[in-house]
Amino acid sequence: MTGDDPRPIRVAIADDHPIFRDGLRRLLEIEADLMVIGEASNAEAAFELAVAAKPDVLLLDLAMPETSGIQALGTMPEFTRATRVIVLAAAIDKEDMVRALVRGARGIVLKESATAVLIEAIRVVMSGRYWVVREPVADIMVTISDLQTGIANRQAPHEFGLTEREREIVGLIVGAAGNKEVADLLGISEKTVKAHLTNIFDKLGVSSRVELAVFAIRHGLHT
Repeated sequence: MTGDDPRPIRVAIADDHPIFRDGLRRLLEIEADLMVIGEASNAEAAFELAVAAKPDVLLLDLAMPETSGIQALGTMPEFTRATRVIVLAAAIDKEDMVRALVRGARGIVLKESATAVLIEAIRVVMSGRYWVVREPVADIMVTISDLQTGIANRQAPHEFGLTEREREIVGLIVGAAGNKEVADLLGISEKTVKAHLTNIFDKLGVSSRVELAVFAIRHGLHT
């Protein structure tokens, strides 16, 4: 249950280990505000479950056979996006964290974590925020920027046909500025900012501010 909503949070579990699924189900169902409504042993079954049962939260194993959790995130149909996905991982590096978040994960939790951490993560993502490993995240673009720092083998800076003004806007977006803040800082209208962003998205082949931030950091466009 969240806030004044009396309904329990409907959770689905996707993991290829039956013992893990069974144990996790038992632990979650102790909580009065959580209800496990289905289980899946692979990515395909997880998709079918998400479509049929429409869980509020899908706990998705990172290392399932055939299709990994990250690969599965990238191919989830658009109509399942209302389901908030939390990736469960025995271990995960920064690059896979970024991939998971960019592909739509709302949370990342290590399997070694205490049950209380996972339960809190579920409640946090249901409140509209993100959860990354140990704590809630208010600004996901700042978190992705921090994760990208230190990732090796970033490509050399490249202009990608961006104008000087477009690069200014990219830098501000990476810094988590909203459209109004960008407009105020650059002395232009929000409508102009939106037009520039449309052009930037087209030139870089991205479709969201998060993807833009990741692309910019990876290619050195934010400096």
